[in-house]
Amino acid sequence: TLSLLGADGQQLTGEAAGSHLTGLLGDLATMTPKVTVKKKPEEQDQDATAKITVSWQLATEVAWTYDAPVRLHRSGDTWKVVFAPSVVHPSLADGANLALKRTAAERGPILDGEGQAIVTQRPVVLVGLQPNAIPETTSVVTQLTLAINKVEPSVTFDDLPAKLAAAKADAFVEVITLRREKYLQIKPELQAIAGTRFRESTMPLAPTSTFAKALLGSTGEVTKEIMDKNPGTYQVGDRVGLSGLQKGYDAVLRGTPAMQITAVGSDGAASQPLFTSEAKAGAAVRTTLDSATQNAAESALAAESLRSALVALRISDGALIAVANGPGGGQLNLALTAQVPPGSTFKMVTALGVLGNGSVTADSVVPCPKELVVDGRTFTNSHAMALGDVPLHVDFAKSCNTAFASLAPKLGADGLATTAATLGVGTSWDLGTDTFSGKVSSGGSDAERAAAAFGQGATVVSPVALAGAVAAVARGQWKQPRLVTEPAPAAIAPDGQPLPEPAVTALRSMMREVITAGTADQLNRYGEVYGKTGTAEYDDADASKTHSWFIGYRGDIAFAVLVENGGLGSEAAVPVAGRFLAGLKKP
Repeated sequence: TLSLLGADGQQLTGEAAGSHLTGLLGDLATMTPKVTVKKKPEEQDQDATAKITVSWQLATEVAWTYDAPVRLHRSGDTWKVVFAPSVVHPSLADGANLALKRTAAERGPILDGEGQAIVTQRPVVLVGLQPNAIPETTSVVTQLTLAINKVEPSVTFDDLPAKLAAAKADAFVEVITLRREKYLQIKPELQAIAGTRFRESTMPLAPTSTFAKALLGSTGEVTKEIMDKNPGTYQVGDRVGLSGLQKGYDAVLRGTPAMQITAVGSDGAASQPLFTSEAKAGAAVRTTLDSATQNAAESALAAESLRSALVALRISDGALIAVANGPGGGQLNLALTAQVPPGSTFKMVTALGVLGNGSVTADSVVPCPKELVVDGRTFTNSHAMALGDVPLHVDFAKSCNTAFASLAPKLGADGLATTAATLGVGTSWDLGTDTFSGKVSSGGSDAERAAAAFGQGATVVSPVALAGAVAAVARGQWKQPRLVTEPAPAAIAPDGQPLPEPAVTALRSMMREVITAGTADQLNRYGEVYGKTGTAEYDDADASKTHSWFIGYRGDIAFAVLVENGGLGSEAAVPVAGRFLAGLKKP
């Protein structure tokens, strides 16, 4: 244990020394510097002087390093450090402390596939209240809520009265930050409310409040939880990424703040800067998004009250050009991370498997009875459909569950999972953000394999996994979907092997028949569309509870639509797909 003496030569207890040191360190008290002995002590009778090098890591790329003298005094055979402010810094006087001023760097933008900024600094207005200018709190809060709900529906301010009561009389109590264009829509109403105050600023924002909201994420003031997890990285008032790409790439986007350290005396006066560093702007994060396609996806989902998602990618290169989540999804990125059964969309995988192994052809007769019992479990079709003895391509177009359940033995124990893997489903790939590539049923009982053959059972997927699979069928080979390109993801998967040509050609023809004479014939008006509907049961106790799916492609764009609790695929997902196709440029 190091023995310490005060400047008066008296012994210092550890508690007293710690308290004194904390006071001297000021804003640096939560950091731990690296200290090395630069020069061995020079003895003179009972005293000695050493020199140490102190290095503070103020930010990832900013270090403040300096030398400081250390006095020692010998008492008997023991050398003791004489603790003084100069040990902390040579310019520090007794009663002073170190003060750190950080000025945030300009946050880096998030770019689209053309290199244009999606998220960039855009004008906002901070709407606030001044407590001593408010005649009656309840009335003012009610007026504010009514006005702001015109541009931000469902926003409430239940905690505002308490915040006002706790604030200083002349404080600016922030109520909400509005995009400037939204503020201007209700400016006269807001300014007429007693006590309102306004500050103009900028924030990193997307073009609209809904544009790829869950994917891009949000920024906000650093929380105590974030500060506790990253000691010394942030200070109160810093703006950080709180969700989505903004959070995942915060270290890239945030940049390095400008730093200034001064010694503040007991009178509150600051010294000349002891250390300064310039701010370094954050770097850009580049994505593959296409603004026009993203807008088409957002518009297609805008009227959907249920949680929903739409993912679109370019078949030619695998670039994700739209990652959209419906208004009911909040910050949850269902498009990339949902884990739900695929329903009849997985008949595409089963069909590829049996066509590929040669056990059937598109023209092989595969009976479609009203019911099929496998290992004691009864499988049925939507609306009690029974097509009779029809070829496989008709079973596919009309989406016959019993026909596809009967094909399970032709795939063997792991044939479905093996085929799905050739389409990227259930394999490892890296978009540069959280993604679920799927989990495919393998093995199990005869009944489980029969259920899995038409997308039920233990199989779960995400929209992006199915969009990638559709693109593989259209392309004839699986390529990993791409989203974040700079910085490049660490574990991009290699291209898959070419799919068996006769099988994939037949499957494309079957997917076209879904549109021309099958369950998605309402999409035939939108050009040469290929696809598959899906109705996915997710509650074993209630078969009426289903998710609605549509997967398909047109031209160079493959896409997947999910509407949670949407019922039949033709009832919810197909109309969304129609609106999306209508909003795209013609191929």
